[in-house]
Amino acid sequence: MKLFIQIPCLNEEETLPLVLESIPTEIPGIDEIHILVIDDGSSDRTVEVARAHGVRHFVRHRRNMGLARSFHDGIEYALSHGADIVVNTDGDNQYPQEMIGELVQPILRGEAEIVVADRQTATIEHFSPFKKVMQRFGSWVVNKAGGTDLPDAASGFRAYSKYSLLRLNIVTKFSYCMETIIQAGNKRLATASIPVTTNAKTRESRLFSNIWHHMWESGLAILRAYFMYKPYVLFATLGLLCAVLGAIPFVRYLVLIALETPGSHVQSLLLGVLLFVGALLSFALGAIADLTRITRSLQEDQLELAKLQRYGPTRNWANDEATPGTGTLA
Repeated sequence: MKLFIQIPCLNEEETLPLVLESIPTEIPGIDEIHILVIDDGSSDRTVEVARAHGVRHFVRHRRNMGLARSFHDGIEYALSHGADIVVNTDGDNQYPQEMIGELVQPILRGEAEIVVADRQTATIEHFSPFKKVMQRFGSWVVNKAGGTDLPDAASGFRAYSKYSLLRLNIVTKFSYCMETIIQAGNKRLATASIPVTTNAKTRESRLFSNIWHHMWESGLAILRAYFMYKPYVLFATLGLLCAVLGAIPFVRYLVLIALETPGSHVQSLLLGVLLFVGALLSFALGAIADLTRITRSLQEDQLELAKLQRYGPTRNWANDEATPGTGTLA
């Protein structure tokens, strides 16, 4: 069983040694542990420090590409080198690397395909009350969109089985965290969570400039991922809203005509017609969007088969046999 631990880095020469030194060298159920550093355009000695600590696997970007692209490229590298499980942690030493062994156990036991660490954000001292509330709200929204039950959807400390990685596709450019959970829920991938205690804060986040930027980008990523799988919800809601609003001026027109109120009242009639046309267009767009969703789903099936041919079969954890893409619990 081969485990890859990937560490996205952007100028982490000061904190990376803390991360590398705390990664376990032996994990029950794992035969090989490999460390992969994704250098996302660092201008310091991040790579040199990693090499000095024995790291032999690298993905390097000539310029900063962002967290989502770093995650994607790291996954591609890990799978191409035979990874059965991939754990993602951070180069700022936020997460307790000594918990990696616990993080992968639900996958090894065949209980989950994706395991997300729960940072227990309510207990993190440097999180403001507002940020704690937003973290809980964001997790609630993601769980509603994906049909999952994860207490900390924004946590980047995660373990993925090979099977889950063959089925997930990263679209957003900001952060993969929310998107992969929504995809996992809609693709019926089993998920689990374990509680962890984070380390002391070492620096400010480089992913976003402020919490409002984070909320905006995360919200867009959630909406995009949600409407990828349920576009008809948006258009059906919009169509029903237009239909209900369109009925109001029609009723007003009929009432005024029945009461023989002076005037033609054609304005109400025109407004009602426009709103009803909007409702019909919304329903039509909903049907088209749903057909597009079906087409994309079929294309994703083909992409999964292509990945399977490229990276080899997944492993059935229950009987320890290699099987062609059946996965554990899907």
